[in-house]
Amino acid sequence: MRRTALATVLLSSLALTACTATTEPAPSPPSTPEAPGATAPATPGESPSPGATPTPSGFEPREAATLANPWALSFLPGTSQLLITQKSGELLLRDQESGATITVEGTPEVVDMGQGGFGDVVPGPTFEEDRTIYLSWVEQGNGGETGAVIGTARLESAGTTARLVDLSVIWRQDKTTGSGHFSHRMAFSPDGEHLFVSSGDRQHMDPAQDLSTNLGKILRLKPDGSPADGNPFADRGGVSAEIWTYGHRNALGIGFDEDGNLWASEMGPQGGDEINLIIEGRNYGWPEASNGLHYGGGPIPDHAPGDGFEAPKVWWTPSVSPGSLLIYTGDKFPQWRGDAFAGALSGQALIRVDLDGTEAEKGDEWDMGERIRDVAQGPDGSLWLIEDGASGRLLELVPTY
Repeated sequence: MRRTALATVLLSSLALTACTATTEPAPSPPSTPEAPGATAPATPGESPSPGATPTPSGFEPREAATLANPWALSFLPGTSQLLITQKSGELLLRDQESGATITVEGTPEVVDMGQGGFGDVVPGPTFEEDRTIYLSWVEQGNGGETGAVIGTARLESAGTTARLVDLSVIWRQDKTTGSGHFSHRMAFSPDGEHLFVSSGDRQHMDPAQDLSTNLGKILRLKPDGSPADGNPFADRGGVSAEIWTYGHRNALGIGFDEDGNLWASEMGPQGGDEINLIIEGRNYGWPEASNGLHYGGGPIPDHAPGDGFEAPKVWWTPSVSPGSLLIYTGDKFPQWRGDAFAGALSGQALIRVDLDGTEAEKGDEWDMGERIRDVAQGPDGSLWLIEDGASGRLLELVPTY
């Protein structure tokens, strides 16, 4: 919603926390899409990100906990509980009333390497009846190959103990070499009938345009992990039946707005980070089109009308590295209801994007002084963040009006 920002940010800049470096394939020299420092010149017509320049806000951050490399957080409906994944393989269950946090037993073995590890966590659409949750992580394959998977389990908790029961894998990403661009974010459609999954290009670029692999795609599945009926490329068979959209690089955030539109945040190469409206069957261009450059400055054609690719609704050059996406639906911050929030990694910011139907434009960008890994909405409409890194804080944003 298009509104002016509110008053006074109360944060000061903290030290930058770097992430594990990974490599981009040729023609780009070694670099990492999540690492700070590498930026490209601003593309004509696009204003640079304000970076560390403080901007007004209507909240004060309050620290609730310190965590070891947290990756995702999700509130559990009908409870006062919050689940948090830690990249190395731990799943934490936090009670928001008492502040008590316990480690959940029965979690899978994960590959913690580069950008890979324990990933997303979301409650299933029937959680309040059966306590089913969905988890994503990276598993080992043959010959050094790895790939993301999605699993389901029933969460049992009582007192100071919690465990996963009947954990089973329901979907696998095509395995390949490398340790980056897994994506593996999840979002259920508002009716709970479809599970959407982001699957990154694994830093190999070309698979994003190849409809015979599920790399570089956003997928539409049934809740049991099988391809949903009516997907646009189902007649090709195999994993093509999973594909909803293609031409994606590293979509680290997906979510539905209240009108049922699906949005995704996506990391570009050197510049060209994106917010995309996800439309059935569309090709989003990677690596044939991007508003960024290859690492080292190698050219990529910009998105342009008539090029056959779906252009982003909002983009950033220099990079901000969006690592998550939340569409806000609460009442605690009524001026931002319906807007998107992205946590920025290299940008060390919380970014608001003003959504208006199927259009979007940049809103506020708040300097947080640390890499923001994920953003979530509490059951009372509160906003919560986790910082990236070995001592990442869990923060609640408290209104200051």
